[in-house]
Amino acid sequence: MEKITYRRQKVYDPALRLIHLWNGLAILFLMVTIWISDLFDKGVGEDTLWQIHIFIGYALVVGIVARLAWGLVGPRHARYSDMWHPAAWWNAVRHFNLTTKPRFGHNTLASAVYLLVYLLLIAMAVSGLGLAAIEHSMGPFNTWFGDMTWLEDLFEEPHEIIYYLLMGFVVIHIAALIWHEYKDKTPVAQAMVTGYQYEVEPNSVQQTQGDDHA
Repeated sequence: MEKITYRRQKVYDPALRLIHLWNGLAILFLMVTIWISDLFDKGVGEDTLWQIHIFIGYALVVGIVARLAWGLVGPRHARYSDMWHPAAWWNAVRHFNLTTKPRFGHNTLASAVYLLVYLLLIAMAVSGLGLAAIEHSMGPFNTWFGDMTWLEDLFEEPHEIIYYLLMGFVVIHIAALIWHEYKDKTPVAQAMVTGYQYEVEPNSVQQTQGDDHA
């Protein structure tokens, strides 16, 4: 059996973890409302479901705004500077090398994906608010777009494309967390719960007695 010694450091602050949970649940419930929408025929049930979808969308907008603001004024590991590593991204592309040196904070290469996801979420929120105005006469855009039904496709197609991209990201994100825990033998997923990240101490992996039995 291997004996591993870890270093740990408090990395993610409570506000960042709360925003992460808020946005994660909002995205999950938005997807659930879409998945179960096929169970309803057009009528009161479907209209109620889409109103719920829109209200959850409002919650996601609040979470996105909070994350954008916290990325500017939050502590070190919450800021965009902790996720901005263009030299490492270029080096990974140029040498086809996806390995990174361990560090406390956001993973160097994965940060590029996280920033892209934030941009997609902003586009999804804007297109969703547009659809809420056009299709349901709801939301802050209703004053401008409520009667412009000809804009529906302009908002709907990007909204659906981003939905599928985000669904793929959620699956890959969860799979990557599991893979890193298995590969690096380091607890990863709990970081957004406790705020602590762990790193294996150099030369700390030892074989305990009894491992030589074959």
